[in-house]
Amino acid sequence: MKFIGSLFFCLFFIFSVFSYDFEGYFHRVETAEKYLKKRVQSSPKLLIVLTAGVKGPVDEMENVVEISSKDIPYFPIAKVKGHEGTLIFGTLNGHDIVLMKGRYHFYEGLAAQDVVFPYFVLNALGVENVITMNAVGGIRYDLDAGDIMLVTDHINYLCDNSLRGLAVQFPDKQFTDMTDAYSIDFQEIAEDVAKKQNLDLKKGVYIATMGPNYETKAEIKMFRKFGADAVGMSTIFESLACNFLNMKVLAFCCIANPAADRHAGNMSHEEVLEALNATGPKISKLTTSCARKILNKK
Repeated sequence: MKFIGSLFFCLFFIFSVFSYDFEGYFHRVETAEKYLKKRVQSSPKLLIVLTAGVKGPVDEMENVVEISSKDIPYFPIAKVKGHEGTLIFGTLNGHDIVLMKGRYHFYEGLAAQDVVFPYFVLNALGVENVITMNAVGGIRYDLDAGDIMLVTDHINYLCDNSLRGLAVQFPDKQFTDMTDAYSIDFQEIAEDVAKKQNLDLKKGVYIATMGPNYETKAEIKMFRKFGADAVGMSTIFESLACNFLNMKVLAFCCIANPAADRHAGNMSHEEVLEALNATGPKISKLTTSCARKILNKK
């Protein structure tokens, strides 16, 4: 059975490599960009990606315009419970921003390149900086449900790369530097904000798997040896795309539960959503304050 599963994955991967329309990708980006320009009089410099259960600064925004991803040409459709798939344009302290309420995942059946399609489109609209967050399991022994971890680096265990077939179309930027994958400047802002809010902000390395299953105990033990502190199923493809596009990234992990070898009983999505709803106000306050500082940064 393991051989059959591996063979199926290899055949799927080969099929996706040769069937995906890489050449038409940036035409699709341009089409989506034109659609949004007709519907919003906005040139946002900051994108905030909200995970399930987190409102972010939406209640403090003005001139709000909401657009469903279902209406945007070529945009992926969000399928996961808790992820709405909505873009919210508006202003925060007089600055144009956009919220992505709900994200897209590789395990939904999307190509890696389609997962990051919104980032290419929003970059074309003017986005230069990204604050993103996710729900994760705590691998490190001091990371428990309700904690927030500042991402300092990542390990890509997704078995693909969202820049495959795209970066090669640009002769001068075919190989993306990832030495500052998560902006050190933005990390300093986050630590300063957390200190002022008396928030115990943890720091660590994030690893992403393909999903949609939760990890086994043996896998968690392996990831711990890799140097990973928290595990999830998103964010890395987006970080790759953002760094390719010269967008600076600030990322937070919302610890939803202890990872498998630290977890008592079965794991479930309901458990994750419950933890996110509880953490929502705390991460919203943190990211909103970080957003203000980034927007005011010269």
